[in-house]
Amino acid sequence: MNLQGYISTGILEAYVLGDVTANERVEVEGQLTLYPELRAELKKIEETLEVVAMRAAIAPGIHVKEKLMRTTGSVKSEAKVVPIASAPVTTWKYAAAASVAIALMASYMAYSYRSRWIESQTALTELTAQNQQIAKDYNVVNQKLDKIQGDLSIIESTAFKKVVMKGTANNLNSLASVYWNESTQEVYLSIQNLKEISKEKQFQLWADVNGKMVGVGVFDKNFTGLLKMKNIAGAAAFAVTIEPMGGKENPTLETLQVIGALERIK
Repeated sequence: MNLQGYISTGILEAYVLGDVTANERVEVEGQLTLYPELRAELKKIEETLEVVAMRAAIAPGIHVKEKLMRTTGSVKSEAKVVPIASAPVTTWKYAAAASVAIALMASYMAYSYRSRWIESQTALTELTAQNQQIAKDYNVVNQKLDKIQGDLSIIESTAFKKVVMKGTANNLNSLASVYWNESTQEVYLSIQNLKEISKEKQFQLWADVNGKMVGVGVFDKNFTGLLKMKNIAGAAAFAVTIEPMGGKENPTLETLQVIGALERIK
């Protein structure tokens, strides 16, 4: 715990003056039991306030006693005056009044300081949250840039063969592409245009391997750039069909959307 920071908030002065809430009082008393340094600081504050109160006390005037006795009707011109000690009660009344004034001023100053401190803490918290959001947005932008750069490196790489899959009679406007690396067997999918389908359905990518259609993975349309699919070896062509959620082992040819073959070097 930062003891100096805690002391500088003015909470101990407010505690001595009784200007704290019930929860704050419990908190302060808990901290006092844990940290001897706080107890020592609290003692200094109490002693300082006591000294200030005593110094601010106003001594009674020389005629105070006489005026006081006349007010009560106890003194007459011919009456015998009974000697009494100086008026400590009156002195303490003035001292008490001065103490109350000082306490009120100290209380206000402590409250004002704590209010500014709380406002500063709130502003700092908001600024921290804004910085965290900026850092988060920055990371998101960086991730998108990394994704774009990664996609471009695949598209521009001569190691990947581009297979353009054009629309079928089911949808002539459909268009998609596959980037396939024959050596690493990596497959990346790019969508240019596919129709909307129900939530119960998914698109499924297929590869023609030795005359057999092999599933390369299912996908939805909610992605941008290139989508990594399953690795495949020996592909001669690629196609996309519409299948139930999760895909099937064999393609539903009636729903064939796009198809394209690899261009072989003659």
